[in-house]
Amino acid sequence: MSPSVEKKGKVLLAYSGGLDTSCILAWLIEQGYEVLAFMADVGQEEDYEAAKTKALNVGASGFFLEDLKAEFVTELIYPAVQCNAIYENVYLLGTSLARPVIARGMMEVAKREGCDFVSHGCTGKGNDQVRFELACYGLDPTIKVIAPWRLPEFYNRFDGRSALIEFAREKGIPVTQTQAKPWSTDENLFHISYEAGILEDPNTTPPDDMWKLTTSPLKAPDAPERVAIEWAQGLPTKVTFADSGRVVTDKVEIFLALNALARKHGVGRIDIVENRFIGVKSRGCYESPAATILRAAHMDLEGLTLDRNVRALRDQFITTAFSRILYNGFFFSPEREFVTASIPQSQKTVNGTTRVAVYKGNVIIEGRSSNEGLYDADLSSMDALGGFEPTATSGFIEIESIRIKAWAQANQRRNQGGLLPNDVYRRS
Repeated sequence: MSPSVEKKGKVLLAYSGGLDTSCILAWLIEQGYEVLAFMADVGQEEDYEAAKTKALNVGASGFFLEDLKAEFVTELIYPAVQCNAIYENVYLLGTSLARPVIARGMMEVAKREGCDFVSHGCTGKGNDQVRFELACYGLDPTIKVIAPWRLPEFYNRFDGRSALIEFAREKGIPVTQTQAKPWSTDENLFHISYEAGILEDPNTTPPDDMWKLTTSPLKAPDAPERVAIEWAQGLPTKVTFADSGRVVTDKVEIFLALNALARKHGVGRIDIVENRFIGVKSRGCYESPAATILRAAHMDLEGLTLDRNVRALRDQFITTAFSRILYNGFFFSPEREFVTASIPQSQKTVNGTTRVAVYKGNVIIEGRSSNEGLYDADLSSMDALGGFEPTATSGFIEIESIRIKAWAQANQRRNQGGLLPNDVYRRS
């Protein structure tokens, strides 16, 4: 920092080691701030020593790495698995899930180090700026946030990633992003996302070399691989690999083992256009390997073990509310505390085992078992009497038909009781 630049205070920067935050680090120093770099280990494949060296070489006065993987799995991933969290019926919320954990760890360090500000590299058009800042304010309402991508002096100088790449070259900052691969990534234990650059054209097919985690389903092994996943109250507690007999029980290791399995077999890729919280549509590509297996296996076991009405209420209210809270960034809020307190109650009976095969991008449920007792083969069998007398169904149908008969009679009185296709399917 130049001696002529007035010192403005101490900033803790959420640092990824990538293009945006490396340039922001250098820019904040130019503006007169003392900058400390913060990184959260949430399972991303990262050379942390290289990132530390890079941050310090750029000019950071300190570097803090927090291992938050166990917290990420226990406090965010598992509740999401339990309630089958999903946004717009396709996105498994990998980026959204990690933000509260990262923000909490960062705020802890900021308080400990006496920082006046926190800063981030989220763009002014994306969801993450909202998620990050609302999380910070929910943890400390007095914190001050520097958001460079919303400051005219920053975004007028850097009008896109191409300008950032040039700035990085001027400052001698090494970056992996190039003009040939101008897309942004965000990675954690749960997933990796890709956006921006050539991906902003929703009709552009992602190049094969973009996908980092998963094998192309076209190139995946020609034979399926099988695992048995044991569940206790909706949480995966044990994974057994059928071929090798390998058993995994640690929370983080379960996720890592399923990630490796899914990646090998091309499981978990999606390419979507989603509706951002701020009101614009965005194209994103995601790889969520283990999460895709766990969601399919968990939902299948719920079919066997979860009461019909409990499941319907959970799907209608808890799943949608928790997913929306995560996506929009309201994790540290009273409504999130209310919703997450409801999740365990819905999962008390979700105990048992699902047998899963993975094959060329597909998750195939091959069987499920449980001692919960909601499923009765004799009761549901078409080949055996048992449970209740078939004649009892006549009364059930009679009661259920009262409303339908009344509706049909009303149609006949209105001369709308015809039976031709146009009468039935296009009734005015």
